Amino acid sequence: MKEKKISKKSKNSPSNYRLVVLNEETYEERFSLRLSKLNVFAYIVFITLFIMTITTFIIFFTPVKEYVPGYDTTAIRVQAIDNLQKLDSIFYALENNEQYILSLKSLLSGEEFDNKYQSNLEVPKVDLSELDVKINIEDSILRKFVEREDRFNIIESEYNPLDITLESPAVGFISEKFSVSNKHFGIDIVLKEDTPVKSVADGIVIFSEWTVGSGHTIILYHKNRLMTIYKHNKSSKVSQGKFVKSGEVIALSGNTGEFTTGPHLHFELWDDKGPINPQDIITF
Repeated sequence: MKEKKISKKSKNSPSNYRLVVLNEETYEERFSLRLSKLNVFAYIVFITLFIMTITTFIIFFTPVKEYVPGYDTTAIRVQAIDNLQKLDSIFYALENNEQYILSLKSLLSGEEFDNKYQSNLEVPKVDLSELDVKINIEDSILRKFVEREDRFNIIESEYNPLDITLESPAVGFISEKFSVSNKHFGIDIVLKEDTPVKSVADGIVIFSEWTVGSGHTIILYHKNRLMTIYKHNKSSKVSQGKFVKSGEVIALSGNTGEFTTGPHLHFELWDDKGPINPQDIITF
């Protein structure tokens, strides 16, 4: 009866193991470790926690953390902000280029163009007939003299937004002025045929061809994204891609094109925002 109890108790008792390291030649015991289910579980937990601690230390306190997806550093954030600023500048430049291309397209096709110089504010109308203003011949002469002298003033004028000195393409009577409401984006200068037409500033010829509506047409590109257009010429003296100097003869005036009403030069002044009244910049 006792033997049965002892055998039954031995079967239910937990099994213990011993890990021994022996010398292969002498079989001398060098290291031994008692193993049980509890010991093995404790060793596994300890080793796991040790590995997790070492891994956490390496990730948070070494440059390895930069390779972890989703983790950013101060340098990465600064670089991201700098990239956003550059991207915003690129979008701004792209918008200006698109505006410039639209203005050039409308210029060549004669389509309507949304001029950014136009203001939505309504200017109150004044009846000039009620004003009793008398201008004598001396005042007119003095005004013309001051205007011509001011063109060569070494002090930069605040009125000129283009920051460039422009010469008159030709001297003549202005028959039709600049008018956005009438879609007349330039001025008409009455000239005799074969009158020299000059470049208003240094620039490059980007267009010099015959058009059905405007006859011989020349378009020059100047600094500050400025363009000048010369229409209804009898003949052209320059070709596309040529660099011209200020005051250089680029054409001879004429009466060509379906839209002409007589011998004259139709002159336009554009920048990337739209057409500009030439009389605001140039003294004719």
